[in-house]
Amino acid sequence: MELRHLRYFVAVAEELSFTRAAERLHIGQPPLSQQIQALEAEVGARLFERSKRWVRLTEAGKLFLEDARAILARSENAAERARRAQRGEAGELRVGFTFSTPFTPLFARTIRRYRQLYPDVALTLHEMTTLHQLDAIEARRLDLGFVRPPEVALPDTLALTTLRQDPLLVVLASDSPLARKRKVKVADLATLPWVMYPKESGVGINHAIFGMCRAAGFVPQVAMEAREAATIIGLVAAGIGVSVLPSPFQAMHMEGAVYRPLDDAAAITSLQLAQRKDEKSLLVEAFVREALAGTQS
Repeated sequence: MELRHLRYFVAVAEELSFTRAAERLHIGQPPLSQQIQALEAEVGARLFERSKRWVRLTEAGKLFLEDARAILARSENAAERARRAQRGEAGELRVGFTFSTPFTPLFARTIRRYRQLYPDVALTLHEMTTLHQLDAIEARRLDLGFVRPPEVALPDTLALTTLRQDPLLVVLASDSPLARKRKVKVADLATLPWVMYPKESGVGINHAIFGMCRAAGFVPQVAMEAREAATIIGLVAAGIGVSVLPSPFQAMHMEGAVYRPLDDAAAITSLQLAQRKDEKSLLVEAFVREALAGTQS
C-alpha cells in the first residue's frame, strides 16, 4: 500500500464519484477504478458500494477514511518538518555554556531571540567547563559552546569566534584593607591566600590567573579550591582568601564580599563561541548569526 493509493481512495470518498475524483487527480477513470479495486483487495474489505448511478462508502470504508486522512496528514507533517530542517528551521541544537555565561546579557538575548525565530528547534543547554565543552563539540555531543579561552591548544578541528571581552575582577572580603582601594594591582595579592577552581576542573580562567601572577613575579598560594563560583565567593566572604573571576559574576551579590577592578592590562578574558570547522548545519549557522547580532546590541 502506497500513499498514492490512500490519496486515490480519499478523493473518491470525498467526491463519491469516480469521474470527478479522476478529474481531481488528473488521471483516467479506468486506472483509478483499478487502483481502488487493488486497494480493496489488499485491505481485505469492500470500501465502496457502487452502482451505475451512485458510489457510497461502506462501514469499513468510513472507518478506513478516518485512518487514511490521518496517515496522509502525518506524512505531510513529516515532509514539512524535513523541509524545515533542511532550511535550518527545525531539528535539535545542543549548546554548552560556562558557569559565568548566563550572567552576560548577550547570552540571554541570543537564546531568547533564537527561540523566538526558530520555535520548532529543540534547543538544549548544557552547563559545562570550557575544556569539557571543547571535548564534547569535537566528539559531536555538543554543536556549539560558549567558552572562555582554553588553557590548552585548540584542536585543529575547532574554531573560536570572540563575542565579547570581560574584565577580570578581584574578589575580596569586605573588611580587607585592599577593599578600600578603587583598583588593585595583581602584585598586591602575592602574599595572600587564594580560593580558586581546581586545576583539573577544565575552567579556562585558571590559565589567565596563573599567567598574570607569573608576570607579577609570584605563584598564587591556593588555600582552598571550589568548583562553583558561588562557593568561591562565599569562601572569600568568610575570609579564607582572595579570588579572581570574570566581571559578569559581580551580579552575584553576597554579604561580606566585594569586587574590585584589577590594574593590569592582562586582566581580561573573552567570551567565545566554539564550533567545528567542518560544520555544515544551518541550525548552527543561524545560532552563530544571532549570537553575533547580539554583540551589536
